[in-house]
Amino acid sequence: MAAYRRVLLKLSGEALMGDDAYGINRATIERMVADVAEVARLGVELAIVIGGGNIFRGVAPGAAGMDRATADYMGMLATVMNALALQDALRGSGVEARVQSALKIEQVVEPYIRPKALRYLEEKKVVIFAAGTGNPFFTTDTAAALRGAEVGAEIVLKATKVDGVYSADPKKDPKATRYSTISFDEAISKNLQVMDATAFALCRDQKLPIKVFSIVKPGALRRVIEGADEGTLVHV
Repeated sequence: MAAYRRVLLKLSGEALMGDDAYGINRATIERMVADVAEVARLGVELAIVIGGGNIFRGVAPGAAGMDRATADYMGMLATVMNALALQDALRGSGVEARVQSALKIEQVVEPYIRPKALRYLEEKKVVIFAAGTGNPFFTTDTAAALRGAEVGAEIVLKATKVDGVYSADPKKDPKATRYSTISFDEAISKNLQVMDATAFALCRDQKLPIKVFSIVKPGALRRVIEGADEGTLVHV
């Protein structure tokens, strides 16, 4: 049984790469979509914010020395490409999905319109938010916090390659321990990098909890949705 009615899932672009150097790994996206489809069938209203690192990382060497705003807009366009791929894969799994972009590219995707997004969620369609906030200098973490607050999500689920927030880097420190739950204030005092500072502050101000978990672990998303002790819950 689902512990949440409406959630915002933040997927990194890098998560779509699988073991590839860049781009979209078909087997990886199909596995992730199977997890998302399973949750959607539980009746959970699901919105997704997706990053663009898997595509923009591939062109990043050519962006060295580029104007920051221009590079950020390129990154936003990469998220639109990922959103379309995710929508296509979801539809192939029998799950209705809609893409809304913070940048206007109306021949390709519809623009972000909050009332429409809310209606889609109520209709149990998965809503994929692309192009971040539509502004340079803001990360897709911040877009996830912003859209989560706007659509009234009960929690932001940050899907990563690590199964939670640790006391230290588990790859470097074998004694590092995973926090099951931690408060926003504790995370700040311990200098734990849960999300970027702007996103973290927005979630804290809006009393919007964050769950950090591994999208690589099979079934992890469903266990998080069901309220199991999976990953790390950051709360007020």
